[in-house]
Amino acid sequence: MSGDTEDAAAAFRAEFTSWLNAHLTPELVKAHGEGRGLEEGNIEILRGWNRTLADAGWAAPAWPRAHGGRDATIPEQLAWLEEMSAAGAPGAINVIGVSNIAPAIMAVGTDEQRARYLRPMLRGDEIWSQGMSEPDAGSDLASLRTAARLDGDSFVVNGQKTWNSLGRHADWCQLYVRTDPDAPKHKGISCLLVDMKTPGVEVRPLRTMTGDLTFSELFFTDVAVPRANLLGNLNEGWRVAMTTLSYERAGVARLHLSLNERLNRLMADAKGRPAMEDPVIRDRLMGVYARIATMGWTTTRELQAIGAGRQPSAAMGSIAKLMWSLTEQSLAELAVDLLGLDALVGRWGKNLAGSRSTTIAGGTTEINRNILAEHGLGLPR
Repeated sequence: MSGDTEDAAAAFRAEFTSWLNAHLTPELVKAHGEGRGLEEGNIEILRGWNRTLADAGWAAPAWPRAHGGRDATIPEQLAWLEEMSAAGAPGAINVIGVSNIAPAIMAVGTDEQRARYLRPMLRGDEIWSQGMSEPDAGSDLASLRTAARLDGDSFVVNGQKTWNSLGRHADWCQLYVRTDPDAPKHKGISCLLVDMKTPGVEVRPLRTMTGDLTFSELFFTDVAVPRANLLGNLNEGWRVAMTTLSYERAGVARLHLSLNERLNRLMADAKGRPAMEDPVIRDRLMGVYARIATMGWTTTRELQAIGAGRQPSAAMGSIAKLMWSLTEQSLAELAVDLLGLDALVGRWGKNLAGSRSTTIAGGTTEINRNILAEHGLGLPR
């Protein structure tokens, strides 16, 4: 980074740190640290904090100022993420909407759509989910079969989605549907913005092995969606899905920052335990530490290159996701050997159960390995 860029990022960090110290309360840190997410009794605490962040311009600093952000540069985004992580501060409750859906609305939405959806999304007044995965179309999005046919001024939607994050809390869904069954599978998809209160929408929460109702199945039976809620052009939903290289490239830093936070917590909980003197355990501990540090260096180097105007690596996200999922599982298993039976209950027990999903969520390990092989190493398909 140039000296001017470094100075600007340092000033940005100082401004945010000062604001955070003045507004973040122990209650909010506890609400975030307990990992209860949007469970009953927690959602209004987090929504209130979300509004405080948004009204001060800190909910999504990467967003343009015109939409409530700060036009933050990549070094500034990274500084914001680091300070949020260090303070244990909750982010926006609408993480999917803010990070994934909003950039698509900004890029290909109409003026009316931007005016209607972005501000409530940023403040957490309306929670959003994504309708992508289906029982037979997970990592292969182009194989989706949920269908929408145009009938006058409305689309009529029928089909099913699964692994829908925040589905039972969502007010809206960015829904990918097939609108041309005769087109090649990548070219017959459209994107609709669906009000979850529309008749014919059924939400069935899915309880995971951690005990959480994190995901939902969505069923659509003759659901009428106004044509005005088409995001982008008809049959160009694939372009919408690929649009969001977005305003938050620094978001990949969340992965190593969350791991680092968990490692520090594990070392604090294991302090003084006999297992901490075991050389094999200590070697594993340093292996996890080294992997997290390497993730941080790799991410920072790539982000600095993007900030300098160079094209991002096609494999960057896959590298980060692959390393995060493998390290998450290694850390969960290490906790068992360090803490013993204490790692099978409470937050560590929940972490152990939840870690099994990390090689599937957000792109399976097999898919990410293929991307790295083809785009990173240049190997044949």
